[in-house]
Amino acid sequence: MERNPMRRQLASLRKSLFDQGYLDEQFMELEQLQDDANPNFVEEVVTLYYRDSARLILNLDHALERRPLDFSKLDGLMHQFKGSSSSIGAKKVKAESTLFREYCKSGNAEGCMRTFQQLKKEYATLRKKLETYFQLARQIGPMESANRPK
Repeated sequence: MERNPMRRQLASLRKSLFDQGYLDEQFMELEQLQDDANPNFVEEVVTLYYRDSARLILNLDHALERRPLDFSKLDGLMHQFKGSSSSIGAKKVKAESTLFREYCKSGNAEGCMRTFQQLKKEYATLRKKLETYFQLARQIGPMESANRPK
């Protein structure tokens, strides 16, 4: 009985991530790949995303410090970051990545700087929200197959 309220809380938290625009359907695709043989698949993929993307953010930070800005290099780095973000369904992060790339293409340094700051905020916010989500999911334990979307 004790787990039922926790499951409702987890479902509500998950729903809010979609309703608030943090996640898109790609996250649901990842969830469908999770099964009894790999019950932590989504969390593992997200953990790898944050580990690998931290390097890209650092590279972007360094590239944004250089003058003159190399918009081609910035665009290439952001292309990688956007692809990684898309793969986990990070909707707001992906949107900021798209905007950043548009600023790169138009040579708008101020737009790149402003958008990158917003991107880092969205990235950090999503990370905290997903950490909370996965922590609660671990407390509950694996979902029964009947509750898992097919």
